[in-house]
Amino acid sequence: MSGLCGYLNLRRDAEFGARPLSARTASMARFDGSPVSIVTEEPCGIGVAAAAAAVSLYQEPGLMAAVWGHASLDGSADQLANRLVAKWRARGAQACADLSGHFALCIVDGSTGSVLLAVDRSGVHTMHYQSDQRGLLFATSPAALPAGELDPQSLFDYLYFHMIPAPRGVYRHQHRLQPGEYLLYRRGRLERSVYWRMRFREERSVPFVALKSQFLGALRASVRQAASGNDHIGAFLSGGTDSSTLAGLLERPARTYSIGFDVDGYDEMAYARIAARHFGTDHHEYYLTAGDVADAIPQIAAASAQPFGNSSVVPAYFCAQMARADGVTRLLGGDGGDELFGGNERYARQALFARYEQWPSSVRQLLLEPLLFGLAGGWQAPLLRKARSYVEQALLPMPARLESYNLLQRYGAARVLDGEFLASVDEAAPLGQLHACYWEAHGLSQINRMQALDLRYTLADNDLRKVSLACELAGVEPAFPFLSDALLTFSACLPPSDKLNGTRLRYFFKHALREHLPRAILRKKKHGFGMPFGHWLLTDVRLRELAFDSLADLKARRIVRPDFIDRLTQTLVHEHAAYHGTMVWVLMMLEQWLQQHAIPPRAAAPADAAEIAAGPAPTA
Repeated sequence: MSGLCGYLNLRRDAEFGARPLSARTASMARFDGSPVSIVTEEPCGIGVAAAAAAVSLYQEPGLMAAVWGHASLDGSADQLANRLVAKWRARGAQACADLSGHFALCIVDGSTGSVLLAVDRSGVHTMHYQSDQRGLLFATSPAALPAGELDPQSLFDYLYFHMIPAPRGVYRHQHRLQPGEYLLYRRGRLERSVYWRMRFREERSVPFVALKSQFLGALRASVRQAASGNDHIGAFLSGGTDSSTLAGLLERPARTYSIGFDVDGYDEMAYARIAARHFGTDHHEYYLTAGDVADAIPQIAAASAQPFGNSSVVPAYFCAQMARADGVTRLLGGDGGDELFGGNERYARQALFARYEQWPSSVRQLLLEPLLFGLAGGWQAPLLRKARSYVEQALLPMPARLESYNLLQRYGAARVLDGEFLASVDEAAPLGQLHACYWEAHGLSQINRMQALDLRYTLADNDLRKVSLACELAGVEPAFPFLSDALLTFSACLPPSDKLNGTRLRYFFKHALREHLPRAILRKKKHGFGMPFGHWLLTDVRLRELAFDSLADLKARRIVRPDFIDRLTQTLVHEHAAYHGTMVWVLMMLEQWLQQHAIPPRAAAPADAAEIAAGPAPTA
C-alpha cells in the first residue's frame, strides 16, 4: 500500500428520448497500491459546472484530499482540502468532525496506507464504497462503481421501504455511509464509525423570546449561506410552511416553482399562490399530466443508481426542469423542516397511541382489553371497531407501530414474494434496522426518538435522494437550508413540547414565524408534492399500459409472485386505486430500473446465509 491510483470523473450521460438527461457528477477513486495518477475530465452542462466549482482538491506526492459540496473548516471555505490535510495529520479520522456544511470527503494517504471517507451530518451528499483483496474503491455515486451481482436483501429492503436504506447498496459488497459517519481504511482493514450524532437536550433553559431570536437568526443565516455564490437562485414552493418560509427569506424577490394536479383532493396550488402573493415572488406553475409521468418514468429509472420508489420524484423533477428552463441553477428545498421541528402527521398520531400506555395497567389488561377482544369481540359496531383498532395499534411496541400500515406487511410477504427469493433474505432485518436506530436515543422522549429515526430513513435515505435525483436530471443544484449545522443544533436543544404540544404539530416553529407566514399557510395540513398516480392508473390508458406491462415483465424475475401481480392489477387497484396504486408504482419502478440497467431475469441470485448474518459492512 505504498501509493494511490485514482481519478475524479465528471461525465455527461447519454440522452433519453426527447428529454436530455443532464450532466451529472460521479467522482471515484481506487486505492490499490499503484502510483499516483489523477485525471479530471472537463465538465459540461450547468448542473455539472456548479458541482465542479464546489470541489476542493489538494494533492502532493503520496497524498490526495478532496471535498465535494459546500463546506467550511473553522469558519472558512478557503483552501479547504489543504487545511483538512493538516487536521488529518493532527487528529486522524476525527478531522472530519471539524468540517461544517454539506459535503463528502476523502483523504488518501499513501504513507500510512490509509483512506478516510466521510459525509455530512444530514447525508445531503453520499459516499459509496466496496473493498476486495486489491484495495478500496469509492465514489460519490454508486453509478461510478462497477456493477456486480444484485443483493436480494437490498431488493427486499426496497420493497419494504420503497428505497434501499444505507448502509446497503443494490449490489452485493457495495455500501453507503450514513449521515455523520466516516470510514477509515487502514492497511486492508475497514472501520466504520460515527463522528457526529444528534445529542438531544430536552429541558427548557431559554425563554421563548430569546429562543425565537436565536432561531430566526440561525434560519436567516442558513438561507443566506444556501444562496451565496449564485445569482440564479430559485425555490420549490408547495405552499407548505417550510417552502413558504424559505421563499419569504430570500433577500431578492424569489423565483418560486410549483406543481399542480388537475385532480380533486391532490391540488395544493391555491396555497402556493397565497405564499407567492404574500412574499411577492416571481412565481411559476406547471400542471402535471399522466402523459408527463409516463414520459419521465424510464428517464428517472435510468438516472437512479439503484431502485427508488418515491413517486414524488416526478413532480419534483418537473418543478426543477421548469426552474432550469428559467435560468435557475440552484433550487432551495424545504426538506428537513418536518423532521427538525415536529411537522410530520405521524408524530401526532403516535402521541395519541402513547396515551394508552399511560392508563393504569389494571384498567387496560383487566377491563378494557378483555371487553374489546373477548366479550364484545364479535360485535361490529363502528365505534367498537374503531376502539379495537386503536388498542391493537397502541399495543404494538415502537418503532414496530410505525410500520403497522407497511404495504409489504399488510399484504404478507409470503403472499407477495417468490418462495425461493423470500427464503434467501432476512424478513426481520428492516424492522431490526429501525429498532436499532430508534433505541440509539434511549431515554429520550418519543418525539425525539422518532425525529432521530426520520432524519435517517425519511430524510437522508428518501427525501434528500428524491430532490437530488430530480435536480440532477434537470441540471440544477439543490440546497437545503433547514439542514444547516446551526439548525440541527438548535433542534436538538428544543424541548419536546415545542415540537409537538399535545397533538399540535410544529408548536414553536409556527409561533416563531407567526408574523412571517400567511395565516392560511400556518393553518393548512401538510401535503407536499403527492401525486395522484392511482387515479391516473385507472383513467389514462398509456400510463396504465406502461405500469401493467412492467409488472408483467417482472413476473419472469422470480422476485414477486405472478399470482400476486395478477391479483394486484386485476382486482386490488380497482377496489382502492390510491392505496394499492402505491404498490403498483413500487413494483413498476423496480422493473423499470432493472430494464434500464440491462439486468436480465434471474439476476437476483439468493444471498448465502453467512452474508445475511454477517451484515452489510465489516468493521474492525
